[in-house]
Amino acid sequence: MKKSMKKRVLKFGGTSMGSAQAMIQSAFVSASRKADVVVVSATSGTTNLLIELGSVAEKQNEPEREKIVQTISQKHLNLSEELKLSVSAKTRVKTLVDELEALSKGILLVRDCSLKAMDSLMSLGERLSSAIFEEVLQKAFGPSRKVQWLDARSVIRTDSSFSKARPLMTESQSSSDQILHFDQDQVYVTQGFIGSTLQNETTTLGRGGSDYSAALFAELVKAEVCEIWTDVPGIATTDPRICKEARAIPEITFQEASELATFGAKVLHPATLLPAIRHNIPVYVANTFAPEVGGTWVQKDSKDLPLVRAVAIRKKQSLVTLTTPEMLQAHGFLFQIFKIFNDFKTSIDAITTSEISVSMTVEDSILQQKSLIEELSKIADVSIESNLSLVSLIGNKINHTPGLAKQIFEVIPDINVRMICLGASKHNFCFLVKDESGEDCVRRLHQKFVEGKSI
Repeated sequence: MKKSMKKRVLKFGGTSMGSAQAMIQSAFVSASRKADVVVVSATSGTTNLLIELGSVAEKQNEPEREKIVQTISQKHLNLSEELKLSVSAKTRVKTLVDELEALSKGILLVRDCSLKAMDSLMSLGERLSSAIFEEVLQKAFGPSRKVQWLDARSVIRTDSSFSKARPLMTESQSSSDQILHFDQDQVYVTQGFIGSTLQNETTTLGRGGSDYSAALFAELVKAEVCEIWTDVPGIATTDPRICKEARAIPEITFQEASELATFGAKVLHPATLLPAIRHNIPVYVANTFAPEVGGTWVQKDSKDLPLVRAVAIRKKQSLVTLTTPEMLQAHGFLFQIFKIFNDFKTSIDAITTSEISVSMTVEDSILQQKSLIEELSKIADVSIESNLSLVSLIGNKINHTPGLAKQIFEVIPDINVRMICLGASKHNFCFLVKDESGEDCVRRLHQKFVEGKSI
């Protein structure tokens, strides 16, 4: 019986929802892959428009607010017409469009777009795309399966950290068990990126959080696989826009993929793999528009474990260095630093220490939090270098391979390396260079370690 079978969770990104034809293709993939839960992103470009809408409404720019609302509304109403949706489906879309109008007007009137208000506004992207996609999906499945629209907020329960909410797994599991039933060949279409607090306030999981949502649903329904369908044929050995020789990776381990996602690969959201690892759920990444090409399997083990699997880059990094003699032979100083970053809910990418200094890499945008720098300045002298790139080699046994560092730096002898981070992970070697040197570094390292060519 269907009820006892393992489930398949499929997620489709913004480009896969970006047009009527893209939606039809995504529905075809869903049916051919026998999906049980389909998670969708907002249509491509909509989330950016919603963020802009919140900003202009807060500034009381009524003409621009009205223009953006009209753009979003017309885009989705046109999709509804093009896909020949039923009257009831079009009515649901129009109701969501009316909600968009009301929310943005409310922000304009109170002159405040709080994180809470922005989450409610941004949730409309996924709610609109999923409302349209429901009937498209039903046509693809035909009478053998019953497609049902599901409000993700009724299942994914989170804390109240608006814009970066954390899922509450015990409460989410309880909601899932009560709401989701597969015994009638049910297929659920739902939204990525969004959830709700226990007080039913709308939250979001952060930009790119739709992948994470899919993995959470996979964990909740005990899926046999979580599939991420996007506009590229899997995870590549580096960014193809930087290096034309980049190629898709057929198979990669959870550990390698986690490092790759954290240090710059855009295909997977860094948090996506957490639920997959917890329940050993394989993740498959493939191209919606060329499913026959195949994709990348991300799983616990891999038959092939190369020294260097891929090269990643994170641009727009800053190096924050804290210096104080009080560090010398003292305890508790690192605790103070990490506590400040924790208080500001800010993550650090890489870190090195000396006797009296600590250097950390963070996103450039984080430095806009002036109060964070002020707090750090209370415990040490703070210096900041911006416009840097963190280049990473991702692979296996990296911290136990003699001569690797020598080979790396022989490839880039003319490029100044500002910081090196090695030893914390056997899967990663990363270093910091100026932004203008970052892509050149990636190309050279890819040629040497992935393509196996001499420089």
